[in-house]
Parts: sequence; structure tokens; C-alpha cells
Amino acid sequence: MKSRFLKQEILAVNNSPFSRIIVLTGARQTGKTTLAQHCFPEFSYLSIEDPVLRLDYKQLTAGQWKALYPHAILDEVQKEPALIESIKSVYDQYNDVRYVLLGSSQLLLLNKVKESLAGRCTIKEVLPLTLPEMLSSSWDEQPAPSWFQNFIKSLKRPDMLPSFKLHPEFARKTKAFQYYLKNGGYPALVDDSLTDVQRFDWLKTYVRTYLERDVRDLADFRSLEPFVKIQRITALMTGQLVNYSQLGNEAAVSSKTAGRFLNYLGLSYQTILLQPWFSNSLKRLVKSPKLHYLDPGVQRAILQKTGDMSGNEFESAVVAEIYKQFKVTGINGSFYHLRTHDGAEVDLLLEVEEGFIAFEIKMSENITKKDARHLLNLPNILNKPVIQSFILSNDTAVKQFNENITALPASMFLT
Repeated sequence: MKSRFLKQEILAVNNSPFSRIIVLTGARQTGKTTLAQHCFPEFSYLSIEDPVLRLDYKQLTAGQWKALYPHAILDEVQKEPALIESIKSVYDQYNDVRYVLLGSSQLLLLNKVKESLAGRCTIKEVLPLTLPEMLSSSWDEQPAPSWFQNFIKSLKRPDMLPSFKLHPEFARKTKAFQYYLKNGGYPALVDDSLTDVQRFDWLKTYVRTYLERDVRDLADFRSLEPFVKIQRITALMTGQLVNYSQLGNEAAVSSKTAGRFLNYLGLSYQTILLQPWFSNSLKRLVKSPKLHYLDPGVQRAILQKTGDMSGNEFESAVVAEIYKQFKVTGINGSFYHLRTHDGAEVDLLLEVEEGFIAFEIKMSENITKKDARHLLNLPNILNKPVIQSFILSNDTAVKQFNENITALPASMFLT
């Protein structure tokens, strides 16, 4: 079993008197149940997916919850939102109860949680494995932070070798990065006994299960066909700007419906939308969001694709990994992209309190100073300092184009 960065954070939160209810949400199969059961082995485990037991749990009074299940994990609790009211009642009446609520539907779970448990719970998102977590060897081992995570915590560049090939773990880390690009980060797939065919079959089943169960939870569709079209179109356009009218036309739905379907993909942790950074004084900036799939394995399974990645797919995979790794640092920040009408663009802008970190992402194996051209003018556009700009690619050399622009191998940066 791979270790998780969230483990220490969840255990620390559980020791607080203000966090007697912990909510873990995230896509199906990201390891929420395993994480909860390993963190709290003494807690009772209740599966709310069981329709028979679900009705029995609904009948319990606060006193019965306290007597029978003072410490419990409630899995897929969004299947019976009334239970959240029960947990609220137990929490309010007894000081020594503790609960962990798990759910794969952000919309149904979090709406009810925010309504009923505001001020009573701590919410954590469980995303697919990060590369440092994949490189861990056991549950008891704390994952080693990546180059990026070390940088973001200090905002100072760690010492760098002139080439990633000189790193003593070059082969191991490169192998992990290539695995991620091909299979993604779902925990079930990291079993070394699995073949690539078995992994791809699992991903295809995952996509089908997502449509049959999670999407049905989100909305009562008469037909899934329009949503399936949107899913496939967005998988094809990962790493690109979103045009809602064009997306609706291609899927034979209105632009409003296309936007609603995109919202469902985000709420179920399949995609992330990078909003554009812009200033009202700079009218030349494009104001369309940019879409990225959160897991390259799922994106490729939707398309039934086993061949080489496109440049946009590589960009999405790197953006998604940066997003996941940043989320577990506990640092506050916002993600954007930037593009001007005359073609200048920055693939990713990460805004933290001190300023911006900018990223250009290239699949190229040979980065030159020309690849830094869109980063040079950033200080004249943004309203905060540019702390550092990075070009991430498949070039194994480390290159310093000026004091604030560094080209690094993506595999080195993310491991």
C-alpha cells in the first residue's frame, strides 16, 4: 500500500476538539475508504451503499448512535443525506463522539454538509496518488516531498544538478513519471503484478461505472447520451480553451447545458477548469477558461487511447500533478492560465500570498531560450511579483535562462 500526505494531517486534525467530524470527499476509487480505515482502525465501518442497512441506520436515535457507534466511518454517506442530520444531532448532544464521513459526490455531499455541519466538521479532498506517494513503499513511510513541494514551501530553489541524469534515482523517478503519464494515479493500478492491458481494462470499467453511478447521483438524466458526448469531446480537448457554444453545438445541446455538464465533470473530480487571469485594464487578455482532465489514465480511457500523448495531453498531466501536489501542502493559492489575443500565453499561473509562480509546459526534449519568450513580459502584466518562472519538459538538462526563469525536466520537478 502507498502512503498518503493526508495521513498526518488527518491524524492531527482528529486530535483537535473542534474536528470531531472529518469529511473526506473525492472521486470514486481514490482511496478514501482505505485512508480512513488505516487512520482509524478502531472505528466501526458502515457502508451506506447497502440499501437494507441504510434504512436501519436512518431509524437510529442520537442516543442509539452514541451507544452503538460512538466512533464510526460512514462510507458513501451522500446516498442517504438524512444521516448527516443524525450525525449533527449526535455531535450536538455528546462531546465524546467522532465520525468520518466519506463521499464521492461533491455536489450532494458538500451541499448537505455545508447546510447541516457548518462549523462542526473539517473537509479534506482525497485526489488520486501524487508521484511522491507512488514512490513510497509502505503505509508507514511518510512520502518524500517533490522538488516542487520543497520549492513551494520555501519559495527558494533547491540546489540543482546540471542534468537530471546525474541524480542517483534518475531511473526510478523517470519510470514513475512515465507510468503516471500512461496510467494516471488511481491507487488500484499501482500493483506491480498488473499488466498494462489489465490497467487499461480497469480504467475503462471505471469510466463506465462513473457514468452509471456517479453521474446518476448528480443529475436525473433521461438519457446519458448527451453527457457521454460532452465527456468524450472534453477528453479530446484537454489542455485547451473552453468555448461553451462550440461545445454545445458539437454535442447537440445548448451552451447552458454544456456548461452544466462541465460543472458535473468538475464536481465529480474528473476535470479542473483553470480560470483566466485578467485585469480590467488589459482588454487584450482572453477570458475563456482552460480545461484539464485530473487524471491522464481516465482521460485516455475515455478516448480508448493507448498510443503516444499529444502536447495538450502532456500539459494536462503536468498541470494535474502540480494541482494535486499543491493541494496536500496546505498552502493557500489559486490556479489560473493567461493568454492574450495576439497569441502570448502562460500555461499555468499559481498565485500565492507572496506573488506568482508561472509555468510553461512543453513535451519537447530540447528546450531553448525561445521557449521562455512568453515568460519574459509577465512582470509587466501581473499585479504581484513573479517569484519564479519554470519551463517543464522532457529535456533532461537543467537550464537557467535568467535569474527568474528556469527550465527543468518535468519528471525531476514533480518527483
